[in-house]
Order: sequence, then structure tokens, then C-alpha cells
Amino acid sequence: MILVTAATAPVGRSVVEQLAADGVAVRALTRDPERAGLPPQAEVVAGDLGDAGSLKAALEGVDAVFLLAASPDFDAAGFAALAEEAGVRRIVFQSSGAVVDGEAEQPDPVAAFHHAIEQALRGSAVGYTFLRLAVESSGSLEWSFDLAGQLSRGDVVSGPYAEALETPVHPADFAAVIIAALTDDGAHANRVYPVTGPHRLSLREQVRLLGEALNRPLRYEELAPEAARAAISPYAPADLLLGTWERHTKSPAPVADTLQRLTGTDGRSAQDWAAHTARRLTH
Repeated sequence: MILVTAATAPVGRSVVEQLAADGVAVRALTRDPERAGLPPQAEVVAGDLGDAGSLKAALEGVDAVFLLAASPDFDAAGFAALAEEAGVRRIVFQSSGAVVDGEAEQPDPVAAFHHAIEQALRGSAVGYTFLRLAVESSGSLEWSFDLAGQLSRGDVVSGPYAEALETPVHPADFAAVIIAALTDDGAHANRVYPVTGPHRLSLREQVRLLGEALNRPLRYEELAPEAARAAISPYAPADLLLGTWERHTKSPAPVADTLQRLTGTDGRSAQDWAAHTARRLTH
């Protein structure tokens, strides 16, 4: 049995769907099972990463866990102890590419949060795999500038650094990497992998592709960095995002080979990524 946390988030949903389609026993953890809309083959259970009682029940009979820790109050050491007690053999953790190895003091709050969870999991008897999603692969424009809201108001998308090159990853591609780490016995134990998408796309190009997918003449309107900082700061780590975008106007975002190494595929096309993202943003 595999437990998938954050099972209704885009990547978690794809993990559940792919496992269910392959006939793998999967348990999906979500706050609201009635509204989850997950495959009938999956066992959907109510739970919250901040509720130790619900986690203890969810971990019963589980061999492996996909962990996405979205809550700032997540007790990583407590979760690891519960997993160890339940006999879990491996935890695949979606970490952050912002983490710097060998540094006790991390460069920003996002890195510090994920580094602390990594350290707690390393201290457990349960095997681990850390999949460090690059900041520039995480759909950062989408979640930092309310892209769905902007699209609902018109055909102009505002953001900084129009020519910053990112490497957005399709959720189904990331899910395939996660599944490989969850199901390939021993091959990925206690390993750390960077995760990116397979294509470099500027922020301007991403918006153009989304427009093509939506059959709309979308246009990227560049904001000055300080205006962007003011817009981002209430909702997201502005310094991390702006620094990443600025850096990738000068040097291309790296493309990791993890997708090819773990799944044997080159990943979905940029057009597939845009079509999937457009559907999610407008429904």
C-alpha cells in the first residue's frame, strides 16, 4: 500500500491516478474525501498533516509514502516516528531546490523549512528519497501572481523579468518520477535528486503558450522589480522568486536529467504543459 499526501494537489492527484491505473494499492490523504474526485480504485481517507491521530490511522499497513508538506506547522520528526512505528519502508519527499547541502543555516525560509524536514527524515530508520523541485520549475508565476485571477480579468498577465528562463514541469511527469522512487525497490533509497521540467521557457513564452492553449491573445506585461516585490510579498517569498528570475535572465535555468534517469522518458511537450496548466487555471 502506498500513501499519497496532498492527494488533490496537481502532482499528488496525478500520482494517485497513475498508481490506480496500474493496479497499485493506493491510499489518498485529503481533508475532504467527499470532494476529492479521485479514482474509485483509490482508498480515499480524511486526514491532515497537522493531525497526528489522522496520520497514525492513515499509515497503517503502508509500505511507502509520498510526502508533500504544505503546512508550516508540520511536525516532521513526529511524522517520521509514526511512519517508523507503522513499518513504512520508504518516504519520498517533495523538497525544494533552494536547499543547500552542508549548510546549517539555509539561505531563505523556503530552504530552511524543507531542510529541517529532510534532516528529520534522515534521522529516522525509514528510507528516504528527496526530490528537490527547482524554484524555477514549480509554476512560480502561477502561484505568486494569482495567474488564474489575472486570466479571469482579461488577456494581460503582469509579472517581472519577462525573459527569465524557467523549466516548468508537467505534474504527470513529476508524478512519474515520484512513482519510480516509490516503487523501485532499493534503487533510490537514501538518494537526493533535482527535479526540473525538460524545456526552458521564458515567462513571456509561457504566457504565449497558455494563450495558444486557451485560444486567447495573451500578452505578458513586465513589471519593475519593486512593483513585483510589492505584489508578491503578502503571499509568497518575494526575495527568493525575484532573485531566481533575475538570475535566469542572465544564465539559463539548468535542466536536470532526473526525469530521463528514473522514468526513461523525455517528458511531455511544452504544449502539453501549457494545455494542462490552462485547464487547471480556468476550471
